[in-house]
Amino acid sequence: MQNSNSLILLSSLLISLSLPSLNRAAIRILVGTCHSSGFLTGKAGFCTTQNYADCCQTGQLYNQYRCSPPVTNTTNALLDVGGFSQGSDGGAPAECDGNYHEDTELVVALPTGWYDGGSRCLKKIIINGNGKSVLAKVVDECDSVNGCTADQNYEPPCPPNVINASPGVWNALGIPTSKMEVPITWSDA
Repeated sequence: MQNSNSLILLSSLLISLSLPSLNRAAIRILVGTCHSSGFLTGKAGFCTTQNYADCCQTGQLYNQYRCSPPVTNTTNALLDVGGFSQGSDGGAPAECDGNYHEDTELVVALPTGWYDGGSRCLKKIIINGNGKSVLAKVVDECDSVNGCTADQNYEPPCPPNVINASPGVWNALGIPTSKMEVPITWSDA
């Protein structure tokens, strides 16, 4: 039992060191449900910093995740703002439909585990936050394994419990995008 507690403590420490933008509640979501599957060595490049994008640093190690916490009727997550229009911090066109999307559209990108090989493509999810709910369409993957390339706007791999949402989703929830990461819950519609 002591080894198990030590492993959980070590996992929490490593997560908190490698993902400094996540709060303690978010770290608790990760411990025991999804563990890092490796590391990506960062490579800097032209990174659009719109929507507070976190740009890769050459030589820095970034956690990779092939999983996400289990999906329930009220899955805990963090909402992050991202652009889906051409020239924005979203990088390439959306994977699900090959298109760019305007900031006013209610669209999201899910981390690799929740994206589930595209099984949620063009389907709706319900996002609950700030006392409101919104239906948003899954149009892209927020890659939790790959990153630091032009297609990912030279941003690190996505954390496994972050939903990258358009400003339109944030507006529908009545949350200013300046909040950057907000605790929410979500489920399949």
